[in-house]
Amino acid sequence: MPPERPPVVVHPPSPSGGRRVTVRGQIAGLAYGIADLLEFLRRAGLDPDEVRLDDRGLIEWRGAGPDVWV
Repeated sequence: MPPERPPVVVHPPSPSGGRRVTVRGQIAGLAYGIADLLEFLRRAGLDPDEVRLDDRGLIEWRGAGPDVWV
């Protein structure tokens, strides 16, 4: 059985700015920074105060890490 992917994927930065975020395979929206990402996670039922951005079991960063949004 293949290993499970993290439930949250932050896709590579878009040429027009922002990064698409998917939660459990569903598009949550386009984030332009950490505050947007945390809001999407809150809407998905996660407590933003307990989220660690470096938790690879929760978030997969594609194309760049949490410091790049453009």
